[in-house]
Amino acid sequence: MAPVTTEAIAVSNLSKSYATRDGGVTALDRTTFDVPEGEFVAVVGPSGCGKSTLLKILAGILPASAGEARLRGTLIDGPRRDIGVVFQSPVLFPWRTVLDNVLLPVDVQRLDRGRYARVGLDLLSLVGLRGFDHRYPWELSGGMQQRVAITRALVHDPAMLLMDEPFGALDAMTREHMNLELQRIWLERRKTVLFITHSIPEAVFLGDRVLVMTPRPGRLLDDVRVGLPRPRSLDVMNTPEFGRHVHHIRALFNVKGGVDS
Repeated sequence: MAPVTTEAIAVSNLSKSYATRDGGVTALDRTTFDVPEGEFVAVVGPSGCGKSTLLKILAGILPASAGEARLRGTLIDGPRRDIGVVFQSPVLFPWRTVLDNVLLPVDVQRLDRGRYARVGLDLLSLVGLRGFDHRYPWELSGGMQQRVAITRALVHDPAMLLMDEPFGALDAMTREHMNLELQRIWLERRKTVLFITHSIPEAVFLGDRVLVMTPRPGRLLDDVRVGLPRPRSLDVMNTPEFGRHVHHIRALFNVKGGVDS
């Protein structure tokens, strides 16, 4: 029987090492943290610190070398229907319509397409894409394509949403807009979110907490509770409290290693 837990995500002494020609490389080292149900947690750290490795382990697509990760008390030991993932690239199939791309996991898992088509249409409305269900990916902007990817990750009502630098390829203005959109969607759905980013301001803007990781081997350096009221407008970035959080995290990397400011 799975242990009773109030945490959506429980990560305990998680480590991951890779074999190379020159010997072993440790990407993630004894990382431990919990995420309560419905919390939005951002993760920042320098390139190669194990952020994406952590996400892949939580997604069940990469095994840990040591330690464990649990979702709602059950061990994550492979891909699961109650985990949604959004990557930096939307990975949309050009020959499938927007709605068909949203329903891809439904088709793969042979679920009731009629039922989930209604869910997909409701979610497309939620992300501002009402009326785009019969369009094709090549007819959409980069930001719109990423909204389709977010919708696809939500269509089967996952317990946890994992996001690996989903706005990293977008221009600055589109990225700011998508941060506002993601916050709005999260406030509507209150999913448990783990959001990987290189941007300290983005992490502080979106997160209830910001987990700060060291350079490789990735360890948890700090767990910063943001506490800014929601909903947050872009103007919050001009406030002293926002600036203090950004400065604190940036100061950590002045000692431990660089990260985007």
